[in-house]
Amino acid sequence: MIAFKTVKYHIERESALNSKLPHVGTSIFSTMTGLANQYQAINLSQGFPEFDAPERLKATLNQTVGQGMNQYSPSAGIAPLQQQIGALVERKYGLKIDAAQAVTVTSGATEALFVAISAIVQAGDEVIVFDPAYDSYEPAIHLAGGIAVPMALRAPHYAIDWPLLEQAVSDKTRAIIINTPHNPSARVLSKADIEALKGIVIKHDLLLISDEVYEHITFDGNTHHSVLGEKALFERAFVVSSFGKTFHCTGWKMGYCVAPPKLTAEFRKIHQYVTFSSFTPAQFAIADMLENEPEHIDELGAFYQRKRDLLVNALASSRFTCLPSEGTYFLLLDYRRLSDLSDVEFCEYLVKEVGVAAIPLSVFYHTPNDDKVIRLCFAKEDATLLSAAEKLCQL
Repeated sequence: MIAFKTVKYHIERESALNSKLPHVGTSIFSTMTGLANQYQAINLSQGFPEFDAPERLKATLNQTVGQGMNQYSPSAGIAPLQQQIGALVERKYGLKIDAAQAVTVTSGATEALFVAISAIVQAGDEVIVFDPAYDSYEPAIHLAGGIAVPMALRAPHYAIDWPLLEQAVSDKTRAIIINTPHNPSARVLSKADIEALKGIVIKHDLLLISDEVYEHITFDGNTHHSVLGEKALFERAFVVSSFGKTFHCTGWKMGYCVAPPKLTAEFRKIHQYVTFSSFTPAQFAIADMLENEPEHIDELGAFYQRKRDLLVNALASSRFTCLPSEGTYFLLLDYRRLSDLSDVEFCEYLVKEVGVAAIPLSVFYHTPNDDKVIRLCFAKEDATLLSAAEKLCQL
């Protein structure tokens, strides 16, 4: 009989935990949703649909699960979904790609953003981001050893000053992150913006991460000018998209990244160790949806424009000023005629005293901001929007 000896290790002192993200706490979205639940307020803060995913998508998911498609998929995604994404890219933006080499399915767009940043950013690299910015960019840059260089956009237009951007480019600049349609400002980059971006990126030999998760949600004839439609930009870019936003199924955490093969190869090296593969049954269901109900995507902008218009019209008699919403499912409100409170304080007041939860815009900035602007999400049922507007109009 072999005798096993138990070895006990004595720890002389308690190990110290040095946080890699010491300044990161609970997100504003969790905070406001928690307050909305506590005070039974109407939650227009967190950006997710109140309504359900399409019936065909749910039925196909159930069918796929029943057929036993429940194991790991290929790390880059199942071939039928890659092919349908390739067909969508060609139909919408005129770019023909080898989907097997250019499309990677991810566990949500946030994973795709994290992996893209991790793939290209090394210690000391600078990455230019536009504030107000989605809050996952900076932590991912920091974890990769990089430095986020913020460029502040200001109300009410949130326009990029391209000459000023070029002045911010240094010999340490590795990449620029853009987001169009833009969360939280709800603005859409124009053709002229994309041309200005292209000039800077090519001149300074930069890489590009293009967050296009709201690509199918634009209003009033505004066109989404994708990096996928600009060959010179796409050759040095990761383009990130979201099925959760497109098909009202944010809880499935399904996204994807399209990039040229050389960049995709580096992307996949990291992706395989982050999630390896994503929700297999959902991949089959989404592939079926893309193939058999393409009109869902084509009608998405009109669907959300109706909701935007419903909310804007319902707020017409209020003392808020509605800022232009060109895309996404967000609406910004200027409240300076109502209060001198900071936007964080004003949002706390709204949820506790008025019964409506919103997001303060200053939390999306690196530097202090007192524009007195808040964000509402209108991806909600009509009755919810009208009820919230009624409360806000009483102020």
